[in-house]
Amino acid sequence: MSAFDATVGHAVPKRVGRGQGSPGPHHTAADAADALLFKRIVVGYGFWIFLLSDIVMFSAFFAAYAVLVGATAGGPSGQELFNLDKVALETAFLLLSSFTCGLAMIGARTHQSFWFYGGMAATFILGAAFLTIEIREFTGMIALGAGPTRSAFLSAFFTLVGCHGLHVTIGLLWLLTMMAQVFAKGYRDDILRRVLCFSLFWHALDIIWVALFTVVYLMGVAQ
Repeated sequence: MSAFDATVGHAVPKRVGRGQGSPGPHHTAADAADALLFKRIVVGYGFWIFLLSDIVMFSAFFAAYAVLVGATAGGPSGQELFNLDKVALETAFLLLSSFTCGLAMIGARTHQSFWFYGGMAATFILGAAFLTIEIREFTGMIALGAGPTRSAFLSAFFTLVGCHGLHVTIGLLWLLTMMAQVFAKGYRDDILRRVLCFSLFWHALDIIWVALFTVVYLMGVAQ
């Protein structure tokens, strides 16, 4: 070995990579932080894609309803079937549940169990009340012979409103799961991310319902 080679060999120490030897504590912490950051990005991006796909689906249902709203086939129209008092009560329950969901989210971020569990319980009760009124509306319409097979208008109505009700049902089951996970595992970062995703999902349902209330019920009664 020449003097130059020996000098270079001593001057440039051998660097241990990820695949060479055992990484030190600094490398382990850095790798864990990178993996956690990557997971957060993937989860956030994937959930926003899910919400956008849901909005696209509801947009298609809204478009179908707008086309078929006048296709009653001699059957009842929205003006004859819709009860705005009950629908307004539904709307109040769902919008209020969005507020209590926000309180629960604040409680989760600050690790205050009273606000988290109280807000989630109130959100569940209000969401269940919303579903109860909607189910009674559906059963009442079917009892009058205005089921989804009566006309194209009613098929579009039951599909659009029923799909939103199905999402609310899934949201309530998700809510109970989040309460159980926080109770069992505490306010871990991964669980808080899931609670945040649930909160975004629930608020998105409120926005969709406001559009549904306006397009289906208010405009339907006005016609």
